[in-house]
Amino acid sequence: MRKVLITGMSGTGKSTVLDVLAKRGHRVVDTDTDEWSAWVTLPDGSTDWVWRADAMKDLLDQPGNLFVAGCKSNQVDFYDKFDHIVLLSAPAEVLLARIAQRTNNPYGKKPDERAEILSYLAEVEPLLREGATVQIDASQPLQVVADRVEQLIS
Repeated sequence: MRKVLITGMSGTGKSTVLDVLAKRGHRVVDTDTDEWSAWVTLPDGSTDWVWRADAMKDLLDQPGNLFVAGCKSNQVDFYDKFDHIVLLSAPAEVLLARIAQRTNNPYGKKPDERAEILSYLAEVEPLLREGATVQIDASQPLQVVADRVEQLIS
């Protein structure tokens, strides 16, 4: 049984790919909820939205195939629990266009949030790339991306 993490910047289609995989009958978890993630205060006083370690450990210890989506600063602590770390990536203009059009998540609609996304693209995505076992161009058609991710559990 395989566990696959789907990660990447906002707008790469992590949640959308999960929706496709769920419709195909796979077990999926989007970690952008209070069930799986929590706000923490960092030593410098800033806050971060991180995975709840106990909840994620319990989830990843369960048997069976599982697709998990998220992008959290502490996800690296769980990399050894995954068979594959999939980085979805796309050019900035694709990400920003998708974020402007989406209706299921308000993040990225404000100018300061869009600037933050571009900053993360420059600073965080290279770190994600280092830990990824698979990289997928998320500007491809959704079905192509979902097929490629799904093949990882074969």
